[in-house]
Amino acid sequence: MRNILLTASVLTLLGACTSPANVTSSPRPMPVPSADAGSESGYQSWIAAFRPRAERAGISPATLNRAFAGVHYNTEAVRLDGRQSEFTKTVWQYLDSAVSQSRIDNGRAMLARYATTLNAIEARYGVDKEVVVAVWGMESNYGGNRGSFHLIESLSTLAYHGRRASFFETQLIDALKIVQAGDVTPDNMTGSWAGAMGHTQFMPSSFLGYAVDFNGDGRRDIWSDDPTDALASTANYLARSGWQRGGIWGMEVVLPQGFNYSSIGKSTRMSSSAWAAQGVRSADGRALPQGEASILLPGGSKGAAFLIFQNFRAIERYNAADSYVIAVGHLSDRLKGLGPIRNIPSDAEAPLNRDQTRELQQRLTQRGFDTQGSDGRVGPNTVAAITAYQRSAGLIPDGYPSASLLARLR
Repeated sequence: MRNILLTASVLTLLGACTSPANVTSSPRPMPVPSADAGSESGYQSWIAAFRPRAERAGISPATLNRAFAGVHYNTEAVRLDGRQSEFTKTVWQYLDSAVSQSRIDNGRAMLARYATTLNAIEARYGVDKEVVVAVWGMESNYGGNRGSFHLIESLSTLAYHGRRASFFETQLIDALKIVQAGDVTPDNMTGSWAGAMGHTQFMPSSFLGYAVDFNGDGRRDIWSDDPTDALASTANYLARSGWQRGGIWGMEVVLPQGFNYSSIGKSTRMSSSAWAAQGVRSADGRALPQGEASILLPGGSKGAAFLIFQNFRAIERYNAADSYVIAVGHLSDRLKGLGPIRNIPSDAEAPLNRDQTRELQQRLTQRGFDTQGSDGRVGPNTVAAITAYQRSAGLIPDGYPSASLLARLR
């Protein structure tokens, strides 16, 4: 888990594109007017300088001419890239929105509508069809929000603009390779401002690595109204990320009184029988499945605990935020007919924002619990420092960066 703070980048991956788009039949979006003549002229000069680099990467002059015809500096992509929004919902509030009843109902409708296709995809790749549909629901609301940015324009603007320039130039070259291969035309290659494409929001690099032509029409088409290739590509992605056929992502569990909280976290893996021997049991009465697993407390000791397995880590390759992985897993469970999460506290504390997290890190380090920097992001070093401090103070060592913990440090 990067942290439980729901950042703008996480929400973008959850389908925060600006508007729905029928990417096979819609006309090319009109370019956003440039901020000023200097930005536009600088951008066009950058394209001219970029062309030789693209050609060295194998992109033909003809492809470059097609791809860059009529593009302009996209101020909206730059604005969104520079946005520093803070979201302080609890993980439970986030899950309530991400796994809403409407999303469950729509997911069940999609399972029925595409039953034949999804059964074939599940048979080939071994990934549960409900998980594939859950990713689809999270990423684009079942295709309703695929994004309307012209990707060659937005990626080249972001590569020129400077922030993460190398990353966006790499994605741009990969996007050009996709166009050159004939999978999509430049005008129909649309998606989010940051380059995520199609029903399940693949970045160009992920497309090149995992996209498949499942319907056999000669193109890996993740943009059209037909979601077949996108769903199969997602299953392929998860299968090649270590998905275990027949396994589960995780389940809500109940921890016993006197539980040893020093064993929580993804770095500690034990057999499910070893966890059972410690008194860990499922929240809904099911037997714990066999396999190595870890205990995760995404909202601290007051909220639900999850026993997570290898398939959690496969979904994590799609999006590293634990909140996202739990949402995909829980949505897939609801699509299978399982019940809601049981232990959702009514008084859950919202996660700290970036400035508060930075202060927490500084105060922990000053007290001798080194977080290895104060960047405002909760990673393994910060969790370890929190846990060590909590243990020294006689608190439950759950590693959760709460407002009450910061108040105590103050």
